[in-house]
Amino acid sequence: MSSWLIYSIGFLAQMLFSSRLLVQWLTSEKQKQVASPSLFWFLSLIASFLLFIYGYLRNDFAIMFGQSLTYFIYIRNLQLQNQWQRLPKLIRLFLFFVPILIVVFYYNNNVIDVKLLFKNEAIPLWLLGLGIVSQIVFTLRFVYQWIYSEKHKKSSLPLGFWLLSLIGSVLILTYAIFRRDPVLFLGHIFGMVVYVRNLVLLNKSI
Repeated sequence: MSSWLIYSIGFLAQMLFSSRLLVQWLTSEKQKQVASPSLFWFLSLIASFLLFIYGYLRNDFAIMFGQSLTYFIYIRNLQLQNQWQRLPKLIRLFLFFVPILIVVFYYNNNVIDVKLLFKNEAIPLWLLGLGIVSQIVFTLRFVYQWIYSEKHKKSSLPLGFWLLSLIGSVLILTYAIFRRDPVLFLGHIFGMVVYVRNLVLLNKSI
């Protein structure tokens, strides 16, 4: 597949991720408190799917790993907001099972090329390690958000979510610079502005 098409998929995913932050930011400014709008989770779900594909096409395990950990948390938040059930059943089945089928059945010459993911000459081992750690920290924000929301029985974006977002974003930016990945770099530059703003809003509400 041509590189311009691969980058197009990546940039589209990051545009959707940036759009979700913009939606969340504007909603929060309007309500004068940190909000968790349904559109934030819908955009997250679609963007995560596209970025997973982008990661596979670039043989970038760190990206794939990060998206696979958060994908179903997005679905769970939509369930907590009673929005998931409103989607047509066919769309729900598609969104739920396609990522699983990609992992199981997406073959390279009928064999999943796991070695290629871990032994990419363009990504030295230390850089792959940084990418994985970055994605784990960035993903932990949604694990924390999920546990917090389950405990309070509603979808929320608490303080810990934004702190982990900021730390993870700085790490991913570092990875993107070494990886020379414009998709990750541009996406996280904008994200950091929103993370800081939400931390300010939360600080004012305390």
